[in-house]
Amino acid sequence: MKITLLTVGKTEDKYLVEGIEKYVKRLKHYVKFEIKDLPELKNTKNLSEDQQKAKEAELLLKNFSNTDFIVLLDEKGVSYTSVQFADFLNKKMISATQHMIFVIGGPYGFDQSVYQRANDKISLSKMTFSHQMVRLFFTEQIYRAFTILRGEPYHHE
Repeated sequence: MKITLLTVGKTEDKYLVEGIEKYVKRLKHYVKFEIKDLPELKNTKNLSEDQQKAKEAELLLKNFSNTDFIVLLDEKGVSYTSVQFADFLNKKMISATQHMIFVIGGPYGFDQSVYQRANDKISLSKMTFSHQMVRLFFTEQIYRAFTILRGEPYHHE
């Protein structure tokens, strides 16, 4: 299985970039994992929130194939413990899912067209985090999930 984290915009803070790179490097031992950053929209001052979401949706939808399993990181999604999330990933691997794409949208969330295409939604927390921090948190959780599945000592219950 291949896992992609698809994001709108880049991670700019050096400490977050370093943290993300740390877990991406560790993940190479477990799964094909990549982060794909789509460019932020330009000249958005005259666009409404809905117009911005629609333009972001065009960018996002171009990156999905019909066979991809799309999971939105969304506040309205299912909340998992780390062990439950590991089980979720394991079930997808067992069911021969070829490519999972986890998506972090723009500042206003997702357009309805993206919700319609998605296969699932996951919430990382009831709290709101910056899109920059979510990238680090999520990458760490993917790593944690694989160490749980392998019975390695990284995660403690």
